[in-house]
Amino acid sequence: MSMLFSPIKLGPLELANRIAIAPMCQYSAEEGMPTDWHMIHLGHLALSGAGLLIIEATAVTAEGRISPDDLGLWSDEHAAELEPIVNAMRKHSPIKIAIQLGHAGRKASSEVPWQGGANIPPDHQRGWQTVAPSAVPHAEGETVPLALDAAGLQRVKEGFAAAARRADALGLDAIEIHGAHGYLLHQFLSPLSNRRTDEYGGSLENRMRFPLEVFDAIRAAVSPEMVVGMRVSATDWVEGGWDLEQSLVLTGELERRGCQFIHVSSGGLSPLQKIPVGPGYQIEFAARIKQQTSMPVIGVGLITEAKQAETIVQTGQADMVALARAMLYDPRWPWHAAAILGASVSAPPQYWRSQPHEYKNLFGDTRLGQR
Repeated sequence: MSMLFSPIKLGPLELANRIAIAPMCQYSAEEGMPTDWHMIHLGHLALSGAGLLIIEATAVTAEGRISPDDLGLWSDEHAAELEPIVNAMRKHSPIKIAIQLGHAGRKASSEVPWQGGANIPPDHQRGWQTVAPSAVPHAEGETVPLALDAAGLQRVKEGFAAAARRADALGLDAIEIHGAHGYLLHQFLSPLSNRRTDEYGGSLENRMRFPLEVFDAIRAAVSPEMVVGMRVSATDWVEGGWDLEQSLVLTGELERRGCQFIHVSSGGLSPLQKIPVGPGYQIEFAARIKQQTSMPVIGVGLITEAKQAETIVQTGQADMVALARAMLYDPRWPWHAAAILGASVSAPPQYWRSQPHEYKNLFGDTRLGQR
């Protein structure tokens, strides 16, 4: 029996297997609205056979977009445009659907990756003034963000809660709060970006305060059936920054508040980071966090091979694995992994004829007839 293809529960949500499609920005929205690209992109990923699909980082306020072309959920109109895409996935796939809600903070107002990804100054046509915990730019020479005051903090928190309510009303299965990769909530956590002297800065307890307030606001805004978890960067990979020991404290606080999963990544806060990239390079962080929490832990980071993923869950390093680039490269990765591991995976009946002759039960109990 493959453990990778065994079911798992995130709170009340049962997943068919332990493969998640990690959120991947597409930079293809218009004023935050999804486009035909999202229908095509999410639609074909929904047919992948993975247990969970997490929709890309979705901004909770307009200034919270990473780029001008990011997806948003800061109005009812955005939800209405996303609804037919969700409905199409629901109609044709049993996959469970989550959405990652985020705010880019000082890393907002950026060009799309294929245009270089650079900071767009606020006086340029596609740029805007960014906000952050402190008036500290992401890199030297970039836009200096405005430090959020009390009213700004409340506005952002209300933006997260309102977007969560819209996600709930859309019938999505889970919300992943984006607390990683150098975006706003991570900026509050790290002493490298948080230089505040009020109750939101200084000590670890203070630096965790706003991200935890956002979690509480989202949890209170949605129905009990909605699963809420968080993605974190376990370390900044910079001396004196956010690190694993602080992540363990944050994990404990999240668990006490009813968090239902934690998705463990790393980095993204500082251009000074030094990351020893290699296969599964972040899994050790997931494994360490898993030792100290009863929450399901999702591991991610250069997981590309079926046996590699199986080993991660078999040895208890993580409860699930998430794939991003590997899934873009091979949108049927779960099918191919199931074939290698001798497991079965869900596939739409329109594709049953594609089952290779040597894998009799790859798609489960299928019956085909034709004349």
